[in-house]
Amino acid sequence: MRLPRAKFFNTTGPCDPTRHYMLPPTPRIPEARTLVEMDRYFVLHAPRQTGKTTALRTLASELTAAGDVAALMFSCERAKAAGHDYAAAESMLLGSLRQAVLRSGWPKKLLPPDPWPQAAPGSRFFDALSEWCRRCPRRVVLLFDEFDALQGTSMSSILGQLRDGHNARPEGQPFPASIVLCGLRDVRDYKVAVGSDPNRFNPASPFNIIAKSLRLGDFTIDQIAELYGQHTDATGQEFTKDAVERVFELTQGQPWLVNALAYEITQEMGVTGTVSVARVEEAKERLIRTHAMHLESLTARLQEPRVARVIEPILAGTWPDMDMAFSRDARYVHDLGLIRSTRDLEIANPIYREVLLRVLGEQAEVRVRADPHSFVLPDGRFDLTRLLEEFVVFWREHGEVLIQQEGYHEAACQIILMAFLHRLVNGGGRLDREYAAGTKRLDVLMCWPYQGPDGERLVQREAMELKVWRAGESDPAPHGLAQLDRYLDRLTLSTGRLVIFDRRPEAPPWQERGAFEEATTPSGRPVTILRV
Repeated sequence: MRLPRAKFFNTTGPCDPTRHYMLPPTPRIPEARTLVEMDRYFVLHAPRQTGKTTALRTLASELTAAGDVAALMFSCERAKAAGHDYAAAESMLLGSLRQAVLRSGWPKKLLPPDPWPQAAPGSRFFDALSEWCRRCPRRVVLLFDEFDALQGTSMSSILGQLRDGHNARPEGQPFPASIVLCGLRDVRDYKVAVGSDPNRFNPASPFNIIAKSLRLGDFTIDQIAELYGQHTDATGQEFTKDAVERVFELTQGQPWLVNALAYEITQEMGVTGTVSVARVEEAKERLIRTHAMHLESLTARLQEPRVARVIEPILAGTWPDMDMAFSRDARYVHDLGLIRSTRDLEIANPIYREVLLRVLGEQAEVRVRADPHSFVLPDGRFDLTRLLEEFVVFWREHGEVLIQQEGYHEAACQIILMAFLHRLVNGGGRLDREYAAGTKRLDVLMCWPYQGPDGERLVQREAMELKVWRAGESDPAPHGLAQLDRYLDRLTLSTGRLVIFDRRPEAPPWQERGAFEEATTPSGRPVTILRV
């Protein structure tokens, strides 16, 4: 008898309950079953690799098993190759649908007609679904996965046929009882995809049949504990409570990241025994360093103009022009999973915050020639003062050129300093960064582990705040000192550093920048100000 294979944390494709640790999928979309029972057409959307396909597949299986529904999930991915050729897209979709039915193992009475009925391009999909629903003894429910793979005219044609079928049902037209369109984007962005004006109401639009747009959410901390608990039950290896909390803090429950950290720890790193916070930190660094495919696909979006328009003010700490075009772009970036919400413009989680700055800072980082080991003091602590002195030299030599080359021009100063810090600190320590639109700052906490005189393991913590002095503004030092004061208070630190980048036209010549001065925060903390 074949023994069951050991389960593992999945980071590639849909989950299989016989092979992967996984949470029950359908409770993550509790409204879906109700909408199907009400014969509604609706949208399910979420960023890539969050469990959409797994949830749809499970929902279809559960609905069919109930006995009065024939629910089928199929992928629209192949139809992407059709582009605007709607006739080719129809053929590809019907082919994918046919293959999904054959894989289902359904009895013959539930199967669609073979061959599909003959019809003119532009109505083939409508006629095929109508004939299937006319023959099938059950209510047909279709779940379109990767629906937004369809493009332009092809998407418009399919949506139009679905709309016609939906609206003809009250007149006795056989057509699917419920349809789920699943993809990366919300239904509002489909108008952009087909070339419509998203700001105008169009009564002939295929979007007005959608009852609801559901978003698949991220894991809660309790769900992460439940998922990791499955591994503990199977192997005996525990994740400490602090480790689970750190995973949630780093990922904010993003499903791929949650699974990827656990996979890295249990498989790639081969950790034995209890999993600690230190192991989670190590796994995070390894994921970022190896440019995992999920992270690569996200960062590849950074050069898209509509993505850059949203991300740049977040990095710069400024407020963007909040017009209708920006609102659409913010929804798009939120659908990608890069930001937490469209109202509070913040990067979705600390790992993404780290990745974005590292990717954008690569051009600057390759110019850093200093030896990271030279900043380690005899007692094992890190010499941050000397690092900032070295940065002044680097800034005078490369700053002007790097700012001109940086695509994210408004956030160039922050990106360049972060690249410098990352190159010299991350080999032995770590950097935690905080930034968001409208804050007018970027906060950095350096954590550097070292060994005390009695052999005890200690951590040096240094806080820094970055601000930019822009044209037409007053000196940001007073406001920066107050902000730094609050940051230090939250971290329970007695001192810190404020770095002010002068980007005014009247700023001193480049070779004269880099002055250090001592100051005091409103609460009396001594701090160092660096003006560059």
